[in-house]
Amino acid sequence: MAIVKPFKALRPTKELAKTLSSRPYDVLSSDEARVLAKDNEHSLYHIIKPEIDFEPGTDEHDSKVYQKASENFAKFQNNGWLKQDKKENYYLYAQTMGTRTQYGIVVAAFVDDYLKGVIKKHELTRVDKEEDRMKHVRINNANIEPVFFAFPDNDVLLEIINNVSKREPEYDFISEEGFGHTFWIIDEEEEIKTITDAFSAIPSLYIADGHHRTAAAALVGAEKAKNNPNHNGDEEYNFFMAVCFPASQLKIMDYNRVVKDLNSLTTEQFIERLKENFDVVNKGSEIYHPESLHNFSVYIDNNWYSITAKPGSYNDSDPIGVLDVTISSDHILKDILGIQNLRTSKRIDFVGGLRGLEELKRRVDSGEMMIALALYPVTMKQLMDIADTGNIMPPKTTWFEPKLRSGLVIHKLY
Repeated sequence: MAIVKPFKALRPTKELAKTLSSRPYDVLSSDEARVLAKDNEHSLYHIIKPEIDFEPGTDEHDSKVYQKASENFAKFQNNGWLKQDKKENYYLYAQTMGTRTQYGIVVAAFVDDYLKGVIKKHELTRVDKEEDRMKHVRINNANIEPVFFAFPDNDVLLEIINNVSKREPEYDFISEEGFGHTFWIIDEEEEIKTITDAFSAIPSLYIADGHHRTAAAALVGAEKAKNNPNHNGDEEYNFFMAVCFPASQLKIMDYNRVVKDLNSLTTEQFIERLKENFDVVNKGSEIYHPESLHNFSVYIDNNWYSITAKPGSYNDSDPIGVLDVTISSDHILKDILGIQNLRTSKRIDFVGGLRGLEELKRRVDSGEMMIALALYPVTMKQLMDIADTGNIMPPKTTWFEPKLRSGLVIHKLY
Protein backbone atom coordinates (compact mmCIF):
# COMPACT_ATOMS: atom_id res chain seq x y z
CA MET A 1 0.00 0.00 0.00
CA ALA A 2 1.27 3.47 -0.86
CA ILE A 3 2.67 5.63 1.94
CA VAL A 4 2.58 9.40 1.43
CA LYS A 5 2.70 12.38 3.74
CA PRO A 6 2.23 16.15 3.62
CA PHE A 7 5.31 18.41 3.69
CA LYS A 8 6.37 22.03 4.18
CA ALA A 9 6.79 23.17 0.60
CA LEU A 10 9.28 25.79 -0.45
CA ARG A 11 7.33 27.94 -2.92
CA PRO A 12 7.58 31.18 -4.89
CA THR A 13 5.65 34.24 -3.86
CA LYS A 14 2.39 34.75 -5.79
CA GLU A 15 3.82 37.48 -7.99
CA LEU A 16 6.85 35.36 -8.95
CA ALA A 17 5.10 32.03 -9.65
CA LYS A 18 5.02 32.46 -13.42
CA THR A 19 8.42 34.09 -13.94
CA LEU A 20 10.27 31.80 -11.51
CA SER A 21 8.78 28.48 -12.59
CA SER A 22 10.13 26.65 -15.63
CA ARG A 23 9.87 23.65 -17.88
CA PRO A 24 11.68 20.48 -16.64
CA TYR A 25 15.46 20.43 -16.93
CA ASP A 26 15.51 17.64 -19.51
CA VAL A 27 13.11 18.97 -22.16
CA LEU A 28 15.30 21.78 -23.45
CA SER A 29 18.95 22.42 -24.21
CA SER A 30 21.35 24.64 -22.30
CA ASP A 31 21.21 27.18 -25.12
CA GLU A 32 17.39 27.23 -25.03
CA ALA A 33 17.41 27.69 -21.25
CA ARG A 34 19.98 30.48 -21.57
CA VAL A 35 17.67 32.36 -23.91
CA LEU A 36 14.59 31.84 -21.73
CA ALA A 37 16.41 32.96 -18.57
CA LYS A 38 17.99 36.01 -20.19
CA ASP A 39 17.16 39.16 -18.20
CA ASN A 40 15.23 37.02 -15.67
CA GLU A 41 17.25 36.59 -12.49
CA HIS A 42 14.25 34.82 -10.92
CA SER A 43 14.21 31.95 -13.45
CA LEU A 44 14.51 28.47 -11.96
CA TYR A 45 16.83 27.59 -14.85
CA HIS A 46 19.60 29.22 -12.78
CA ILE A 47 19.13 26.31 -10.35
CA ILE A 48 18.14 23.34 -12.54
CA LYS A 49 20.38 24.27 -15.52
CA PRO A 50 23.08 26.35 -13.81
CA GLU A 51 25.48 25.95 -16.71
CA ILE A 52 23.64 28.92 -18.25
CA ASP A 53 25.52 31.13 -15.76
CA PHE A 54 28.82 30.12 -17.38
CA GLU A 55 30.23 30.58 -20.85
CA PRO A 56 28.41 28.62 -23.60
CA GLY A 57 29.96 25.18 -24.01
CA THR A 58 30.65 24.73 -20.28
CA ASP A 59 30.26 21.07 -19.30
CA GLU A 60 26.98 20.82 -17.40
CA HIS A 61 28.47 17.99 -15.32
CA ASP A 62 31.44 20.03 -14.09
CA SER A 63 31.59 20.22 -10.28
CA LYS A 64 31.53 24.03 -10.42
CA VAL A 65 28.17 23.85 -12.23
CA TYR A 66 26.58 21.77 -9.46
CA GLN A 67 28.08 24.17 -6.90
CA LYS A 68 26.51 27.07 -8.78
CA ALA A 69 23.12 25.38 -8.50
CA SER A 70 23.53 25.28 -4.72
CA GLU A 71 24.63 28.92 -4.57
CA ASN A 72 21.68 30.03 -6.69
CA PHE A 73 19.25 27.93 -4.62
CA ALA A 74 20.50 29.65 -1.45
CA LYS A 75 20.24 33.04 -3.18
CA PHE A 76 16.60 32.44 -4.14
CA GLN A 77 15.78 31.67 -0.50
CA ASN A 78 17.85 34.48 1.00
CA ASN A 79 16.20 37.00 -1.33
CA GLY A 80 12.75 35.79 -0.35
CA TRP A 81 11.87 34.60 -3.86
CA LEU A 82 11.23 31.16 -2.39
CA LYS A 83 9.59 30.85 1.02
CA GLN A 84 8.84 27.72 3.04
CA ASP A 85 5.36 27.00 4.36
CA LYS A 86 5.15 26.93 8.14
CA LYS A 87 3.15 23.69 8.34
CA GLU A 88 2.95 20.43 6.44
CA ASN A 89 0.36 20.53 3.67
CA TYR A 90 -0.70 18.68 0.59
CA TYR A 91 -1.16 20.67 -2.61
CA LEU A 92 -3.34 20.38 -5.71
CA TYR A 93 -1.83 21.19 -9.09
CA ALA A 94 -3.98 21.44 -12.23
CA GLN A 95 -2.67 21.59 -15.79
CA THR A 96 -4.83 22.64 -18.72
CA MET A 97 -4.01 21.93 -22.36
CA GLY A 98 -6.74 22.98 -24.75
CA THR A 99 -10.03 21.71 -23.36
CA ARG A 100 -8.47 19.05 -21.12
CA THR A 101 -7.50 19.60 -17.46
CA GLN A 102 -5.73 17.08 -15.24
CA TYR A 103 -5.49 17.42 -11.44
CA GLY A 104 -2.55 16.09 -9.44
CA ILE A 105 -2.12 15.89 -5.68
CA VAL A 106 1.39 16.94 -4.60
CA VAL A 107 2.70 14.58 -1.94
CA ALA A 108 5.87 13.40 -0.28
CA ALA A 109 6.22 9.79 -1.48
CA PHE A 110 8.02 7.12 0.55
CA VAL A 111 11.53 6.14 -0.54
CA ASP A 112 11.04 2.51 0.53
CA ASP A 113 7.94 2.27 -1.68
CA TYR A 114 10.18 2.84 -4.69
CA LEU A 115 12.88 0.47 -3.49
CA LYS A 116 10.32 -2.29 -2.78
CA GLY A 117 8.31 -1.86 -5.98
CA VAL A 118 5.13 -0.30 -4.58
CA ILE A 119 6.01 2.63 -6.84
CA LYS A 120 6.22 0.91 -10.21
CA LYS A 121 8.28 1.81 -13.25
CA HIS A 122 7.91 0.99 -16.92
CA GLU A 123 11.25 2.26 -18.28
CA LEU A 124 14.90 1.45 -17.79
CA THR A 125 17.14 4.16 -16.36
CA ARG A 126 20.73 5.00 -17.24
CA VAL A 127 23.30 5.11 -14.45
CA ASP A 128 24.94 8.29 -15.79
CA LYS A 129 21.63 10.18 -15.83
CA GLU A 130 20.74 8.88 -12.37
CA GLU A 131 24.08 10.05 -11.00
CA ASP A 132 23.66 13.51 -12.55
CA ARG A 133 20.33 14.01 -10.77
CA MET A 134 21.67 12.47 -7.56
CA LYS A 135 24.45 15.07 -7.50
CA HIS A 136 21.86 17.78 -7.97
CA VAL A 137 19.71 16.45 -5.11
CA ARG A 138 22.72 15.97 -2.83
CA ILE A 139 24.21 19.43 -3.25
CA ASN A 140 20.86 21.21 -2.83
CA ASN A 141 19.59 18.81 -0.16
CA ALA A 142 16.20 19.12 -1.83
CA ASN A 143 13.95 17.75 -4.56
CA ILE A 144 13.86 20.84 -6.76
CA GLU A 145 11.67 19.28 -9.45
CA PRO A 146 8.68 16.99 -8.91
CA VAL A 147 8.14 13.60 -10.51
CA PHE A 148 4.95 12.63 -12.31
CA PHE A 149 2.95 9.68 -10.91
CA ALA A 150 -0.39 8.09 -11.79
CA PHE A 151 -2.71 6.19 -9.47
CA PRO A 152 -5.79 4.02 -10.14
CA ASP A 153 -8.88 6.17 -9.82
CA ASN A 154 -10.01 6.51 -6.22
CA ASP A 155 -13.41 7.99 -5.32
CA VAL A 156 -12.21 9.59 -2.08
CA LEU A 157 -9.31 11.37 -3.77
CA LEU A 158 -11.48 12.40 -6.72
CA GLU A 159 -13.91 14.01 -4.27
CA ILE A 160 -11.05 15.88 -2.57
CA ILE A 161 -9.85 17.11 -5.97
CA ASN A 162 -13.36 18.22 -6.89
CA ASN A 163 -13.83 20.13 -3.63
CA VAL A 164 -10.43 21.82 -3.52
CA SER A 165 -10.52 22.88 -7.18
CA LYS A 166 -13.61 25.00 -6.49
CA ARG A 167 -11.66 27.21 -4.09
CA GLU A 168 -9.56 30.30 -4.79
CA PRO A 169 -6.18 29.12 -6.12
CA GLU A 170 -2.79 30.23 -4.84
CA TYR A 171 -1.35 30.43 -8.37
CA ASP A 172 -3.14 30.63 -11.70
CA PHE A 173 -1.33 31.51 -14.93
CA ILE A 174 -0.66 30.49 -18.53
CA SER A 175 2.93 29.51 -19.35
CA GLU A 176 4.84 30.44 -22.48
CA GLU A 177 3.80 27.15 -24.13
CA GLY A 178 0.13 28.16 -23.76
CA PHE A 179 -0.67 25.68 -20.96
CA GLY A 180 -2.67 26.66 -17.88
CA HIS A 181 -1.17 26.02 -14.44
CA THR A 182 -3.32 26.34 -11.31
CA PHE A 183 -2.23 25.54 -7.76
CA TRP A 184 -4.06 25.21 -4.43
CA ILE A 185 -2.87 24.64 -0.86
CA ILE A 186 -4.60 21.82 1.04
CA ASP A 187 -4.06 22.79 4.68
CA GLU A 188 -7.20 21.58 6.44
CA GLU A 189 -6.25 18.79 8.84
CA GLU A 190 -9.30 16.66 8.08
CA GLU A 191 -8.57 16.73 4.34
CA ILE A 192 -4.90 16.02 4.98
CA LYS A 193 -5.78 12.91 6.99
CA THR A 194 -8.31 11.81 4.36
CA ILE A 195 -5.67 12.04 1.62
CA THR A 196 -3.07 10.12 3.64
CA ASP A 197 -5.58 7.38 4.46
CA ALA A 198 -6.87 7.16 0.87
CA PHE A 199 -3.39 6.65 -0.55
CA SER A 200 -2.70 3.96 2.05
CA ALA A 201 -5.53 1.95 0.46
CA ILE A 202 -4.01 2.18 -3.04
CA PRO A 203 -1.87 -0.87 -3.87
CA SER A 204 0.56 0.85 -6.25
CA LEU A 205 1.64 4.17 -7.70
CA TYR A 206 2.97 4.33 -11.25
CA ILE A 207 5.78 6.50 -12.60
CA ALA A 208 4.33 8.23 -15.64
CA ASP A 209 7.21 10.60 -16.37
CA GLY A 210 10.51 11.27 -14.62
CA HIS A 211 12.07 7.83 -14.09
CA HIS A 212 15.59 9.25 -13.61
CA ARG A 213 14.45 11.92 -11.15
CA THR A 214 12.48 9.30 -9.22
CA ALA A 215 15.44 6.92 -9.03
CA ALA A 216 17.80 9.72 -8.03
CA ALA A 217 15.49 11.04 -5.32
CA ALA A 218 14.91 7.59 -3.84
CA LEU A 219 18.58 6.58 -3.99
CA VAL A 220 19.73 9.78 -2.28
CA GLY A 221 17.14 9.22 0.43
CA ALA A 222 18.38 5.66 0.97
CA GLU A 223 21.97 6.90 0.94
CA LYS A 224 21.21 9.47 3.65
CA ALA A 225 19.52 6.83 5.78
CA LYS A 226 22.54 4.52 5.48
CA ASN A 227 25.00 7.28 6.36
CA ASN A 228 23.08 8.59 9.38
CA PRO A 229 24.06 6.67 12.56
CA ASN A 230 21.03 8.16 14.32
CA HIS A 231 18.55 7.31 11.55
CA ASN A 232 15.08 6.60 12.96
CA GLY A 233 12.86 6.60 9.86
CA ASP A 234 11.07 9.87 10.56
CA GLU A 235 13.55 12.09 8.72
CA GLU A 236 12.36 14.15 5.78
CA TYR A 237 14.91 12.49 3.47
CA ASN A 238 12.84 9.30 3.71
CA PHE A 239 10.41 10.97 1.31
CA PHE A 240 10.58 12.69 -2.06
CA MET A 241 8.21 14.96 -3.97
CA ALA A 242 5.70 13.63 -6.49
CA VAL A 243 2.55 14.88 -8.21
CA CYS A 244 -0.01 12.07 -8.35
CA PHE A 245 -2.75 12.13 -11.01
CA PRO A 246 -5.82 9.89 -11.40
CA ALA A 247 -4.98 7.58 -14.32
CA SER A 248 -8.25 8.33 -16.12
CA GLN A 249 -7.29 12.00 -16.47
CA LEU A 250 -3.98 11.32 -18.19
CA LYS A 251 -3.45 11.05 -21.91
CA ILE A 252 -0.32 9.57 -23.46
CA MET A 253 0.66 11.18 -26.74
CA ASP A 254 2.28 9.42 -29.65
CA TYR A 255 6.07 9.18 -29.72
CA ASN A 256 7.23 9.00 -33.33
CA ARG A 257 10.39 8.11 -35.23
CA VAL A 258 12.41 9.60 -38.09
CA VAL A 259 15.24 7.71 -39.80
CA LYS A 260 18.11 9.08 -41.89
CA ASP A 261 18.34 6.34 -44.55
CA LEU A 262 16.68 3.23 -45.97
CA ASN A 263 19.55 0.84 -45.21
CA SER A 264 20.60 0.82 -48.90
CA LEU A 265 17.07 0.00 -50.09
CA THR A 266 15.11 1.94 -52.71
CA THR A 267 11.70 3.28 -51.76
CA GLU A 268 10.07 0.56 -53.87
CA GLN A 269 12.13 -2.16 -52.19
CA PHE A 270 11.30 -0.75 -48.75
CA ILE A 271 7.56 -0.76 -49.49
CA GLU A 272 7.75 -4.35 -50.74
CA ARG A 273 9.52 -5.39 -47.55
CA LEU A 274 6.78 -3.72 -45.51
CA LYS A 275 4.17 -5.88 -47.21
CA GLU A 276 5.66 -8.99 -45.60
CA ASN A 277 4.12 -8.08 -42.23
CA PHE A 278 1.77 -5.19 -42.99
CA ASP A 279 -1.18 -4.32 -45.19
CA VAL A 280 0.04 -1.23 -47.03
CA VAL A 281 -2.18 1.52 -48.50
CA ASN A 282 -0.83 4.64 -50.22
CA LYS A 283 -2.74 7.65 -48.83
CA GLY A 284 -1.13 10.25 -51.09
CA SER A 285 0.26 13.62 -50.04
CA GLU A 286 -2.26 14.46 -47.28
CA ILE A 287 -0.99 13.80 -43.75
CA TYR A 288 -2.31 10.49 -42.46
CA HIS A 289 -2.73 9.84 -38.72
CA PRO A 290 -2.77 6.26 -37.38
CA GLU A 291 -6.39 5.37 -36.59
CA SER A 292 -6.09 2.51 -34.12
CA LEU A 293 -3.70 0.14 -32.38
CA HIS A 294 -1.48 -1.76 -34.84
CA ASN A 295 -2.08 0.88 -37.54
CA PHE A 296 0.92 3.02 -38.42
CA SER A 297 1.69 5.96 -40.66
CA VAL A 298 4.79 6.06 -42.87
CA TYR A 299 5.97 9.14 -44.78
CA ILE A 300 8.48 8.76 -47.60
CA ASP A 301 9.04 10.45 -50.98
CA ASN A 302 6.14 12.91 -50.50
CA ASN A 303 3.65 10.10 -49.84
CA TRP A 304 1.88 8.95 -46.69
CA TYR A 305 1.13 5.27 -46.22
CA SER A 306 -1.27 3.51 -43.88
CA ILE A 307 0.31 0.26 -42.76
CA THR A 308 -1.55 -2.23 -40.56
CA ALA A 309 0.15 -5.15 -38.85
CA LYS A 310 -1.07 -8.49 -40.16
CA PRO A 311 -2.42 -11.09 -37.71
CA GLY A 312 0.42 -13.32 -36.60
CA SER A 313 3.03 -10.56 -36.79
CA TYR A 314 2.61 -9.85 -33.07
CA ASN A 315 1.74 -11.75 -29.90
CA ASP A 316 -1.54 -10.70 -28.27
CA SER A 317 -0.71 -12.59 -25.08
CA ASP A 318 2.63 -10.80 -24.58
CA PRO A 319 2.19 -7.37 -22.89
CA ILE A 320 5.38 -6.14 -24.56
CA GLY A 321 5.06 -7.97 -27.86
CA VAL A 322 1.60 -6.55 -28.51
CA LEU A 323 2.80 -2.94 -28.22
CA ASP A 324 2.96 -0.98 -31.46
CA VAL A 325 6.40 0.28 -30.52
CA THR A 326 7.58 -3.36 -30.36
CA ILE A 327 5.88 -4.32 -33.63
CA SER A 328 7.42 -1.37 -35.48
CA SER A 329 10.82 -1.84 -33.86
CA ASP A 330 10.98 -5.53 -34.72
CA HIS A 331 9.49 -5.57 -38.22
CA ILE A 332 10.51 -2.15 -39.56
CA LEU A 333 13.41 -0.59 -37.68
CA LYS A 334 15.35 -3.81 -37.03
CA ASP A 335 14.38 -6.26 -39.78
CA ILE A 336 14.17 -3.80 -42.68
CA LEU A 337 16.22 -0.76 -41.69
CA GLY A 338 18.87 -2.60 -39.66
CA ILE A 339 18.61 -0.44 -36.53
CA GLN A 340 19.34 -2.90 -33.73
CA ASN A 341 19.66 -0.55 -30.73
CA LEU A 342 17.22 2.34 -30.52
CA ARG A 343 19.09 3.83 -27.56
CA THR A 344 22.45 4.18 -29.28
CA SER A 345 21.85 4.37 -33.04
CA LYS A 346 22.72 7.72 -34.64
CA ARG A 347 20.50 6.94 -37.64
CA ILE A 348 17.24 7.46 -35.75
CA ASP A 349 15.63 10.30 -33.84
CA PHE A 350 12.41 10.57 -31.83
CA VAL A 351 9.72 13.23 -32.03
CA GLY A 352 7.14 13.82 -29.28
CA GLY A 353 3.53 13.92 -30.35
CA LEU A 354 3.02 17.53 -29.28
CA ARG A 355 4.98 18.62 -32.38
CA GLY A 356 2.49 16.88 -34.63
CA LEU A 357 2.99 14.90 -37.83
CA GLU A 358 3.78 18.17 -39.61
CA GLU A 359 7.14 18.06 -37.85
CA LEU A 360 7.77 14.56 -39.23
CA LYS A 361 6.95 15.78 -42.74
CA ARG A 362 9.19 18.82 -42.33
CA ARG A 363 12.20 16.78 -41.27
CA VAL A 364 11.82 14.39 -44.20
CA ASP A 365 11.10 17.11 -46.76
CA SER A 366 14.16 19.06 -45.58
CA GLY A 367 16.39 16.12 -46.52
CA GLU A 368 17.59 15.71 -42.94
CA MET A 369 15.70 12.40 -42.71
CA MET A 370 14.50 9.96 -45.34
CA ILE A 371 11.52 8.35 -43.65
CA ALA A 372 9.09 9.07 -40.82
CA LEU A 373 7.10 6.56 -38.80
CA ALA A 374 4.10 7.61 -36.70
CA LEU A 375 2.57 5.36 -34.03
CA TYR A 376 -0.82 5.20 -32.34
CA PRO A 377 -0.39 6.28 -28.69
CA VAL A 378 0.04 3.78 -25.87
CA THR A 379 -2.84 3.74 -23.38
CA MET A 380 -2.58 4.24 -19.63
CA LYS A 381 -4.01 0.73 -19.19
CA GLN A 382 -1.16 -0.72 -21.26
CA LEU A 383 1.38 1.23 -19.22
CA MET A 384 -0.06 0.08 -15.90
CA ASP A 385 -0.44 -3.53 -17.06
CA ILE A 386 3.20 -3.62 -18.11
CA ALA A 387 4.35 -2.09 -14.82
CA ASP A 388 2.17 -4.56 -12.87
CA THR A 389 3.77 -7.53 -14.61
CA GLY A 390 7.27 -6.21 -13.91
CA ASN A 391 8.01 -5.65 -17.57
CA ILE A 392 9.83 -2.71 -19.14
CA MET A 393 8.60 -0.81 -22.18
CA PRO A 394 10.91 -0.34 -25.16
CA PRO A 395 12.72 3.01 -25.36
CA LYS A 396 10.82 6.16 -26.34
CA THR A 397 7.35 4.68 -25.95
CA THR A 398 5.41 7.30 -23.98
CA TRP A 399 5.15 11.07 -24.22
CA PHE A 400 3.15 12.96 -21.60
CA GLU A 401 2.00 16.52 -22.08
CA PRO A 402 1.73 18.98 -20.44
CA LYS A 403 4.98 18.52 -18.55
CA LEU A 404 4.99 19.40 -14.86
CA ARG A 405 6.02 22.98 -14.23
CA SER A 406 9.15 23.02 -12.06
CA GLY A 407 9.57 25.53 -9.23
CA LEU A 408 5.97 25.86 -8.08
CA VAL A 409 6.79 23.57 -5.18
CA ILE A 410 10.11 22.29 -3.79
CA HIS A 411 10.72 19.64 -1.11
CA LYS A 412 13.61 20.10 1.32
CA LEU A 413 15.20 16.93 2.68
CA TYR A 414 15.70 18.42 6.14
